[in-house]
Amino acid sequence: MRLLISFTALFLSVVLLQLSSGGLGPLDALSGLELNFTRAQIGILGSAHFLGFFIGCWFAPRLMGSVGHSRAFAAFTAMGAIGMIAHMIIIDPWAWAAMRVASGLCVAGCYTVVEAWLQAKLTNEMRGRTMGAYRVVDMTGSLLAQMVISVLEPASYVSYNILAILCCAALLPLTLTRTKQPETPEAPRLRPMMAVTKSPLAAAGVIVAALSSASFRMVGPVYGQEVGLSTNQIAWFLAAFVLGGAVAQFPVGWLADKFDRRWVLIWLSVAAIASSIITVGAQSAGHIAVMGSAFLFGVTTFPIYSVAAAHAHDFAAASERVELSAALMFHFALGAIAAPFVASTLIEWYGPPAMFTLIAAGHLVLVLFGLTRMRARPAPEARTRYVWSPRTSFTIGRLTGRARSDDDGNGNGG
Repeated sequence: MRLLISFTALFLSVVLLQLSSGGLGPLDALSGLELNFTRAQIGILGSAHFLGFFIGCWFAPRLMGSVGHSRAFAAFTAMGAIGMIAHMIIIDPWAWAAMRVASGLCVAGCYTVVEAWLQAKLTNEMRGRTMGAYRVVDMTGSLLAQMVISVLEPASYVSYNILAILCCAALLPLTLTRTKQPETPEAPRLRPMMAVTKSPLAAAGVIVAALSSASFRMVGPVYGQEVGLSTNQIAWFLAAFVLGGAVAQFPVGWLADKFDRRWVLIWLSVAAIASSIITVGAQSAGHIAVMGSAFLFGVTTFPIYSVAAAHAHDFAAASERVELSAALMFHFALGAIAAPFVASTLIEWYGPPAMFTLIAAGHLVLVLFGLTRMRARPAPEARTRYVWSPRTSFTIGRLTGRARSDDDGNGNGG
């Protein structure tokens, strides 16, 4: 029972963290427009968040090893809260970018602590149910976070204070639990080229997944305002994308376990190109059509990371899973750092459709590369089980590794 209460405390912290950090991105975008930041400057804020996320993924296990789980969680939460509160004290896009680095550090650090805690306390008997609950909690928090901006006024000191309060509240469940802190796991080695060696297609897939997700979530509010959506409608627009991604995971997972994953990846990208075209075309078809196109865009783009990760793990041995997961997250972070700035700059130069043109171009490259890779080698005979992979920390591989099949793959590269 005490263990169950401990997990409940962790999950509550995750929800509160998602509400604060997940709401910050769209609020920053709308506040930047209100304060006459350029579109490119707003994109830099999103890129800065993922830069902080990358640094936090690397640094968090080391800090956790030095000071323990609870203190590390408190330190990262404080960084995030300070960054949120400071927004309306210094009105400058470059200062805000530094604050967004802090928010990225906060997210990566806190997720690393939560996942390390889960990994240490989980038993094989409860692993499946707990991981399922963790994914539902994470996705629900992400969905609700998009709706936060519907009740927050852009460029308001009060709005940023509310997000900071939610961030600080995430401290309470985890730090007040009476469950003994687990031993700190060894930090995974970061070997970025492992992903490329095991599966070049998977490495390309996670980069394109980052291009789609980071562009939409960080620059989507700019796109929404450009096409005439109100703040409340922009919240629903972003939420529809997350909901589409959640709904798609189960049917896509079934397809990825039944058919050649390279074909699943290719056809998802073809569908993503189509959904990008539909989204651009929906601009003049009314708000309901715009919401529907965002849902479809989430369905076609959100599962790509998990399919690419599953394909990479087909070529990895059990002992390599944690480091391979970290390598895939590294490539995702690189794509996510670049995507918001590039997408926002293109919107500034060429208008709202340019963001989806960029995303469609990325998926077209993935389709062509996938067809090329299919000629380079056959599909693996033994495959791991598809796992819905959260994009939360470099240590997520410790949680998802045992959820895959008992077959460890042949470990061959290519």
